[in-house]
Amino acid sequence: MTDIAAAPRSRLARARALHWLLGAALLLASAASLQVGAANVTLTALLAKLADGEALTQMERVVLWDIRLPRLAMGALVGAALAVSGAAMQGLFRNPLADPGIVGVGAGAGLGAILAIVLGGLLPAWAAALTGNQLVPFAAFLGGWGSTILLYRVSTSHGRTSVATMLLAGIALGALAGALSGILVYVADDQQLRDLTFWGLGSLAGASWTKVLAAGPMILLAIGAALMLGRGLNGLALGEATAAHIGIDVQRLKSIAILAVAAATGAAVAVSGGIGFVGIVVPHLLRLASGPDHRTLLLNSALLGATLLILADVIARTIIAPAELPIGIVTAVLGAPVFLWILLKRRGLVEL
Repeated sequence: MTDIAAAPRSRLARARALHWLLGAALLLASAASLQVGAANVTLTALLAKLADGEALTQMERVVLWDIRLPRLAMGALVGAALAVSGAAMQGLFRNPLADPGIVGVGAGAGLGAILAIVLGGLLPAWAAALTGNQLVPFAAFLGGWGSTILLYRVSTSHGRTSVATMLLAGIALGALAGALSGILVYVADDQQLRDLTFWGLGSLAGASWTKVLAAGPMILLAIGAALMLGRGLNGLALGEATAAHIGIDVQRLKSIAILAVAAATGAAVAVSGGIGFVGIVVPHLLRLASGPDHRTLLLNSALLGATLLILADVIARTIIAPAELPIGIVTAVLGAPVFLWILLKRRGLVEL
């Protein structure tokens, strides 16, 4: 009996120890992100100059403050948003294959971005001046939120949200958004097709403090809301009826989880484009490392997601420097084999 009771405490202690390990990994990844880039400016050289009391040149200040720091901040925010959203969706649907795209945010955001890229030239002059170069992120965010609200209305009846209905409606909504996107791609010109391809593969190349300040507060607020759902998601793993019997407001839990995922993923996709595998692989790896307790899984997902995307961005902008690889390609190359290994391990086909 003592050994049985000690097992959960051991997993919880291991998960909490991971907080510190992942925090250290995030700091190291951040240092690497500030160290490398197309410009011949390194963090160590800048720190050495500052330590000697020397002033940074104009180019060094631009590279550090206007290019690398906002890119680092955006990478951390987007990675944390996608990973926490994936962990919350997997807990809500009680399905380890769920990811943020299952609520239709990705499909809706993609459709909004494609509309802006293909039809943005038809906007009146005052609307184009108002949105400026933020038209595509703004349209993607509206598309993600619109699809989520529609999905929520379809799956909610008499004050209760059906997870099964939401899953089926999400598949239908994704198919519809894909069809409409296909029509727009068909009528796009060559330049628009290049823009669509680059946006669809994801990138942090357009990072700026304006985008960070626009998306950051919403992402942080959504992550904060999701982090408070740990106990409720643990109870939901036992079934909705059991969760209700132990005092969990299941409908409130569903509503907060869905809205938090929509806000975090919508804002992330709006500023970075389509980036896959982060939301589905990160929670899987952490469950293998420290168990399924959402009280620690959600925070660890935020830390590991941020670290993973920062490192993927470092690879994306250095592997073929001075050119840059779309970050979605890097996450797919890294994430797909890991996900396949996880599936094989769950079936007992691999030992390690």
